[in-house]
Amino acid sequence: MTTGVSCVNIAAMSETVFSKILRGELPCHKVYEDDQVLAFLDVFPLAKGHLLVIPKEPAETIDQLSDDSAAAIGRALPRLARAVMKVSGATAYNILQNNGAGAHQAVLHVHFHIIPRLGPDGLGIGWKPGRLGDDGAALAKALAEAL
Repeated sequence: MTTGVSCVNIAAMSETVFSKILRGELPCHKVYEDDQVLAFLDVFPLAKGHLLVIPKEPAETIDQLSDDSAAAIGRALPRLARAVMKVSGATAYNILQNNGAGAHQAVLHVHFHIIPRLGPDGLGIGWKPGRLGDDGAALAKALAEAL
């Protein structure tokens, strides 16, 4: 197990298991680390090789994350996914990221799961799609204006 993280300002971060890992107070099985990102094995994995990827920046949900931290996560995810596939032997994987209790976020610190798919066990997703209504153009315009 490895502990300790470099270059992290977590004074404002709410107290979570991830903040304790970032401060080196809890151990983790570190897979990757740079100045902005830490990736480690999930201790409650859905499949062998299940990783958690977290920014070092204190943010509860992805909309609170800075562009720099989001870009750092975006650079790390493909490399980590390739490693998970290679080591686990999986031919598919899920990247899961939840924001807020209503979206099943259990730890209030931005985190991504990379979950190898090794058969029917593990992550199950219920997807009940609707239809984009006649208001699609107005909705797209409102979203674009909100940027």
